[in-house]
Amino acid sequence: MSRAGEAIRDLHPAYFAMVMATGIVSIACELLALPLLARGLFGTNVVCATALVLLLAVRISRYPGQVLADLQHHGRAVGFFTMVAAASVLGTQAVLISHAWKWGVALWALAIALWVVLTYTIFTLLTVKAEKPALDAGINGGWLVSVVAPQSIVVLGAQLAPGFGAAAATVLFFSLVIWLGAGMLYIWIISLIFYRYTFFVLSPGDLAPPYWINMGAVAISTLAGSALVLAASASPLLTELLPFIKGLTLLFWATATWWIPMLLILGVWRHIVRRFPLRYDPLYWGAVFPLGMYTVCTFRLAQALDVPILMRIPAVGVWIALAAWAVTFAGLLGEITRFSRGGWVERQQLEKGV
Repeated sequence: MSRAGEAIRDLHPAYFAMVMATGIVSIACELLALPLLARGLFGTNVVCATALVLLLAVRISRYPGQVLADLQHHGRAVGFFTMVAAASVLGTQAVLISHAWKWGVALWALAIALWVVLTYTIFTLLTVKAEKPALDAGINGGWLVSVVAPQSIVVLGAQLAPGFGAAAATVLFFSLVIWLGAGMLYIWIISLIFYRYTFFVLSPGDLAPPYWINMGAVAISTLAGSALVLAASASPLLTELLPFIKGLTLLFWATATWWIPMLLILGVWRHIVRRFPLRYDPLYWGAVFPLGMYTVCTFRLAQALDVPILMRIPAVGVWIALAAWAVTFAGLLGEITRFSRGGWVERQQLEKGV
């Protein structure tokens, strides 16, 4: 099998986190009045999303057995939820940056369909499989992408709601239900992750980049709640529930804020104290996304709760998110360059009969 074939066969299901990360950093730039960067990242994201869709299509057609195996793998299956969040984030970009409401609706519908299919396929397969890993081997922060996915649908739905006219209240009711359900799912999963943190031995290799989604999942829950607050005028039900929605949204933001120092400390322990090598991994996009999401959710929370002092956080956070994106993207380009050189050497060896 060629190197290209191996790469497609082994493509990680969570690679769509690159679209999530690029999209949310683009949105942060748009909100923080950096339109050139926002549009540049939007264009980059369209290219990345198209490339990943094509690679996924080839993978499904040529290696269906590997795809099925991933769907039943406790570590890799949840990575498929990045497709849902990628579609929603791309739709939010289309609405916010290009004012393309119809594209936003199309991507919202796609995200909902993917979410329903993946949720009940993945969790059914993981539930009924005969052999399962122990908790410490089977769960990680990546499981929280199953929370990010529905919350991304809420964010886009709240953005689109005004365009539905008389049906806006129905769209917002649907979004409210999804927001509450996803919030409950976060509580279930983070309880298991925290238990795994504190009652099982944690090695540097176990502390993979997706653990940043501990914060990212509750940050996007904050953004979704803020979006519902800002859209509440179109729904009598949301208007009645505003105190509850605002309180729960602030709770989500406080939880996301609590996670940041903890994750930084654990990162220092992993890479400096235990000297775990820092090299490109597609899962690092799952660490970039939370940084951009915290920036955006804080910006929207400041608007929703009318707390201007919070705007100081996204003013700094956008540059941190951009730097993290740039470093990770440079790592990707380096990986592509090494892969291309390796392929060139392989072709030369074949031509020479080596």
